[in-house]
Amino acid sequence: MNINDAKNYIKNDVSLYLMKNEWGEYRIPVVRQRPIFLLGAPGIGKTAIMEQVASELGIALVSYSMTHHTRQSALGLPFIRHESYEGMEYDVSEYTMSEIIASIYSVMRDSGVKEGILFLDEINCVSETLAPSMLQFLQYKVFGKHRIPDGWVIVTAGNPPEYNKSVREFDVVTMDRLKVLEVEADYDTWKKYAREHGVRSEVTSFLEIHKDYFYHMEMTVKGRSYVTARGWEDLSTILALYNERNLPVDETLVGQYIRNDKIVKEFTAYYDLYNKYKRDYRLEDILSGNPPESAFKRSQNAGFDERLSVLGMLMDRLESEIGDVIEKTDFLADLLKLLKQLKANDQKFETASEVIGFLEKCNDAQRIKMDKLAKANSLSDKDKKKYRRMIEHLNRTVKEIVMVGSEAKTYDEAFKIVRMIYEDAVADMKEDVKTTKERMHNLFAYVEKAFAEGNEMLLLVTELTVNENSSRFIAQFGSEDYTKASETLMLAERQDAIKKEILELDI
Repeated sequence: MNINDAKNYIKNDVSLYLMKNEWGEYRIPVVRQRPIFLLGAPGIGKTAIMEQVASELGIALVSYSMTHHTRQSALGLPFIRHESYEGMEYDVSEYTMSEIIASIYSVMRDSGVKEGILFLDEINCVSETLAPSMLQFLQYKVFGKHRIPDGWVIVTAGNPPEYNKSVREFDVVTMDRLKVLEVEADYDTWKKYAREHGVRSEVTSFLEIHKDYFYHMEMTVKGRSYVTARGWEDLSTILALYNERNLPVDETLVGQYIRNDKIVKEFTAYYDLYNKYKRDYRLEDILSGNPPESAFKRSQNAGFDERLSVLGMLMDRLESEIGDVIEKTDFLADLLKLLKQLKANDQKFETASEVIGFLEKCNDAQRIKMDKLAKANSLSDKDKKKYRRMIEHLNRTVKEIVMVGSEAKTYDEAFKIVRMIYEDAVADMKEDVKTTKERMHNLFAYVEKAFAEGNEMLLLVTELTVNENSSRFIAQFGSEDYTKASETLMLAERQDAIKKEILELDI
């Protein structure tokens, strides 16, 4: 299965493991809660999906790599305790709490979140001294004399032996206590993740042309050559900073992330060509509705790779702007809920000071929520931006009320300022929507004229459909160009299907 299917299975299993009956007891006893074992090649996103699952379920996450653990660090260190039995004095060996289990209690204490996932990576690479204890842990959730707290689900991960010399293959007794999910690298699945996490279009456009380069393993005279999803994402991150500083990108830099000489050479050459397309096509002019005539002529004579790259660059810019608009609409929706709460207190509050107190209390609540999720290791980048935007807006609103001073003494006067600042934010959002819709229209107009006989319009409509932000934007604010193109493409597909049926009739 691909990594996204694995994520959905894990999310469903964790939800089921945490279900309780009417007495508050877990429906599936701990001994029957089989740990999940993700088995797949390195760098395909096993750790990343655990962070997503924890964030989406609102539970905590504690991650550990088992490769560095010895029996002592996992089970605890021995110490001598004095005991008395039936009048006889004894020295008895005891063990301190496992570092791993102690980490769970620390997260629960610091975050206040009592349920979560214990993710143990490289589980099949444990040391020889620790291996016998793993069977007891996987079945009974116990390290030494200490068990993991109720409400914590165990998910493990590991690589097949062909990728890691340290792998110890589990015997049947151990495997029979696990839910095994075998995961394979899949570019189309990763592409959705890449769009949502801002992977640069230089990378995704290159991989659209060379999908077989997405995940690549081979033995060469120099040793093992490898390319992973992790490598592409990390390369994208450093490319963003190199672009920001106008630093040259060469094979030495790319080769630090992509460990295959052939792919390094091809990507570096493509990267240079990609930046040349940016300059030659004048992308901003196209999206602004003033495409140069040279762009049309070049598009019509360009090869498939060039056309796909140009379309990718244009869509990357547009989808980034769409994402900003969606973030603002979500933020304003959350902000409106707070303002409705403030309005509901119009009979209770009388002074501006009470309004300020309410806003500061809301602000503190946002900070506490963000801090709680961060300490539980389940704060997504999306949620972090949302909380920070809310905190910034509330701070600015309080400052505005304070700056007005004596002119805003009453509740009504203060609320007027609150509403004005909110309405200004709504007006800015509406202006952004208008601008984004115009730029989307300009993109459709360019694609229709420049690639009249190609499949680029189908690619554009497909990308806007499958991208979560753009599909939400179109559903909420509409796009005549998208609707028209979708209907035309559906009609064309139907006509092709009819032609095929006629040919099969052989008449």
